[in-house]
Amino acid sequence: MSQQSLASQLDVVIVGGGIVGLATANSLLSSNPKLKLVVLEKEATLGAHQTGHNSGVIHSGLYYKPGSLKAKNCIEGYQKLLKFCQDNDIAHEICGKIVVALSEQERAQLEMLQQRGEQNGLMGIRRLSKTEITEIEPHCTGIDGLFVPQTGIVDYGAMTMRLADRIREFGGQILTSHRVREITELSHGVAVSTEQQRFNARTVITCGGLHSDRLAMQTQPDLDLRIIPFRGEYFELKESAKHLVRSLIYPVPDPNFPFLGVHFTRRIDGSIECGPNAVLAFAREGYRKTDISIREFAQTLAWPGFRKIALKYWRTGLGEYHRSFSKNAFVAALQKLVPEITANDLQPAGAGVRAQACSRAGSLLDDFEIRQIGRVVHVCNAPSPAATACLAIGDAIASRVSSIVE
Repeated sequence: MSQQSLASQLDVVIVGGGIVGLATANSLLSSNPKLKLVVLEKEATLGAHQTGHNSGVIHSGLYYKPGSLKAKNCIEGYQKLLKFCQDNDIAHEICGKIVVALSEQERAQLEMLQQRGEQNGLMGIRRLSKTEITEIEPHCTGIDGLFVPQTGIVDYGAMTMRLADRIREFGGQILTSHRVREITELSHGVAVSTEQQRFNARTVITCGGLHSDRLAMQTQPDLDLRIIPFRGEYFELKESAKHLVRSLIYPVPDPNFPFLGVHFTRRIDGSIECGPNAVLAFAREGYRKTDISIREFAQTLAWPGFRKIALKYWRTGLGEYHRSFSKNAFVAALQKLVPEITANDLQPAGAGVRAQACSRAGSLLDDFEIRQIGRVVHVCNAPSPAATACLAIGDAIASRVSSIVE
């Protein structure tokens, strides 16, 4: 099929070749293999940003407010993900994790987390005494703990590639190096223009991650949220120190922020990640401290919601930057959970950038945000646990557009 004929006959265009976009394409084609569907990805490779920098955790649904989109999609997506991995020989392991309280205040928060997990349908969650914590993680400390057996680890990169293979097997197309410049609603459909060509489709779905607000503003110019990029920086335990962590060790999260705090994560390849912090990135794709976009940073500063957050939580922000530039400060945060950790045990690892939506009113959106405007569906906020929930998110979006594409 020629590119020109392809452009004139499409049912669906999906913008974004991360795991959410590919899962959505897979869902649509699984239910209707005859759909003419194209995925457009601006990078030369798939899953280049949030998907490719993911820590590989299969989230259980512990943290999310019952009834929220995060809770619903994480619980549903968890089961779908496990089946997908089993059916497609994707490396994964359900290893469980512990959440550790270090103070009486955190102990009360731990109780709330247990209640949330149970309300979300998690079975087998149990409280841990100090002795029981060390039975699971001998080098971990804390006054109280919570064991969550459903948490796991997976190779999201391999899952992304398998989703792409399935899309192609169904007859869908994936075009990389196709940066979308314009989305225009027409009387009979939607036009999507890239640097190379124009695509006409009956419906368009944008899953743009770090650029999701820009894509949404193509059809909703008065969009009331913006993506604020937060870089998460990691260290990795050297081989000689890997015995200090068996699986996954998390602190009790700060309820004021949608971040989980510095923690330890055993990855599917056996490495142990330590982190991340959460610092404001000076570019949407600012994976290094030296990555700076004056235009993008100015846009962040100009957003009223960000300024309100900065004024309220500047002390917390400074603490995150301190850990970013001081290895000793980072180590001190890790030592609260595993006191034996030293600076010599750590080697630099990668970093990721979280696409976090911020409202005009000054709140960091804690839930997924998916908006439909006419024939266009925009995934405006899909941070963690979006990778775990991707198959459920894909099914939900496919259901939304089913009446358009049938």
